[in-house]
Amino acid sequence: MTILENQPFWLRYSPLALILASAGALGFAYSAQLVDGLEPCVLCLYQRVPFAVVLVLGLIGQFKPSTLNWVLPLAGAVFLVGCGIAFYHVGVEQQWWQSSCGGDLAGNMSTSDLMAQLQNKPPKACDELEWTLFGISMATYNVAYSLGLAVFCLAGALKLRK
Repeated sequence: MTILENQPFWLRYSPLALILASAGALGFAYSAQLVDGLEPCVLCLYQRVPFAVVLVLGLIGQFKPSTLNWVLPLAGAVFLVGCGIAFYHVGVEQQWWQSSCGGDLAGNMSTSDLMAQLQNKPPKACDELEWTLFGISMATYNVAYSLGLAVFCLAGALKLRK
């Protein structure tokens, strides 16, 4: 008898859901970057890391279902971290707080540092919005998406403990 026998449908397919949700988010981000030409800022790149981690966790859970006792709560925690990164990015976009993320020149920069930076393209500032849907940025959508996935994972972890 496996850990997922006699479990609800949504829980039996939770590893596959983690794989598809993470691969879909990464696919959307890379498509926006490589196909649509949207330049990601540093915080955009940081937001991809939790999805990559959960993709690996989902693969572990898919091929070894007995690991779901620790895969689901860990994936839930990783999604919460991703939600926090995305929320911080929304705050930078909305200028609720300041960030030195890309685009800023240091006040005490030497002439040689300035010349070196001018020769290279400066990084995209994190408060510049390139894309919105209904006035909502990708980072804002990521807050909701990551939070929903965290709830899914943590609910699954609680269900497995019963």
